[in-house]
Amino acid sequence: MNQLDALKQHTTVVADTGDFKQMGAFRPQDATTNPSLILKAVQKADYAPLLTQTVARFRGAPLDEVVDRLLVRFGCEILSLVPGRVSTEVDARLSFDTNATITRAQRLIELYQAEGVPVDRVLIKMASTWEGIQAAEVLERQGIRTNLTLLFSYAQAVACGQAKVQLISPFVGRIYDWYKKSAGAGWDESANAGANDPGVRSVRRIYEYYKHFGIATEVMGASFRNIGQIQALAGCDLLTISPELLAELAANEAPLPRSLDAAAARQLSLEPVRYDEAGFRFALNEDAMATEKLAEGIRAFCADGRRLDALIQSA
Repeated sequence: MNQLDALKQHTTVVADTGDFKQMGAFRPQDATTNPSLILKAVQKADYAPLLTQTVARFRGAPLDEVVDRLLVRFGCEILSLVPGRVSTEVDARLSFDTNATITRAQRLIELYQAEGVPVDRVLIKMASTWEGIQAAEVLERQGIRTNLTLLFSYAQAVACGQAKVQLISPFVGRIYDWYKKSAGAGWDESANAGANDPGVRSVRRIYEYYKHFGIATEVMGASFRNIGQIQALAGCDLLTISPELLAELAANEAPLPRSLDAAAARQLSLEPVRYDEAGFRFALNEDAMATEKLAEGIRAFCADGRRLDALIQSA
């Protein structure tokens, strides 16, 4: 048995790509996309027709609507290949506007439903800002499931659990990147690998908190830099993995034991935490890594959103 098959025994494997033609080889349960992945995909010859067809069909509609229709077109193509769910992201430029995020999420769901896609096969992604988390809480009460992304801190995870969101995506690789860059020449790769990787430690802490207190929110590790990070999180609810790393796992025949265990987490001695807005903002501000990576992630998604707008306008 290869490590990808072994991982699937403990964890739901999710493909992290907009390139749905790569998915068949790895048979993931779910798939996630983001603005950067969609932008990369529509610039490939295989997917350019999706862009031109969508623009032609809805020419004259507001730009933001055409973007959403393109995202849903990709999502529908992906859902024809995976048995589970697809995550589709609200425009990152709305990350600090609760009401606009709610409205955009509702439209994405309506567009999916118009294509015959049941609501339970779609997760609406948004950044784990305070405003995004509040939007997710409202949407969850309306029966719209959410995936809170760009999550780097314990405070963000705790607030998402309070809001009863469906799923969170803590970013393992980007946490690793920050600590490695911060350490500079003093970074010891071997000492910070596997279970000691700072991104892995962050996800483990969140997973243990959720399982200890019976919080139903699913934990989906994301943004991996190497298969060692994935191996150290075997047993996490879900892991969203790039096609390149899926291929590495599939080629690896070494045993892959379970690393995270819900029963063990329930035996830990942990204190419950609760945040109001002021407490959340202070806790996030105290975490330099999370503050910087959240802001950087939103800026990057916004930049790619603007590039996607430009491609649509020029099509």
